[in-house]
Amino acid sequence: MIERLDTVCLKVRDVIESSKWYEEKLGFTVSFEGEGYRVLSIGESSVPLTIEEGEVEAGRSKSYPIFYSKDIETTYKKLQSKGVQVSEIQNDDVNHFFDVYDQDGNRMQICFFSQNGEK
Repeated sequence: MIERLDTVCLKVRDVIESSKWYEEKLGFTVSFEGEGYRVLSIGESSVPLTIEEGEVEAGRSKSYPIFYSKDIETTYKKLQSKGVQVSEIQNDDVNHFFDVYDQDGNRMQICFFSQNGEK
């Protein structure tokens, strides 16, 4: 029936400007361009992020994508140096994570958790 998660979609005000933001700030790459939307590849992940032009209601949605980073401290510092709005790094004894906000106020999260002895 359902075979996999295909994409995660976020609404943005201006798909061209937002695409530039995601490329420059987060290092994503455009894998497909459609009328009013872009599909962005994220590192080695098989699940892309789709940004779709439309009405943005920042802070209204309780859903948000969570991205994984092997080196959360370096990722955090790089995003800060690029002027990206980030929250403080949190630690819940299993995960380290922080929130990231795009230029439209869309919330995302970046996390790290130990896998197979990683530290």
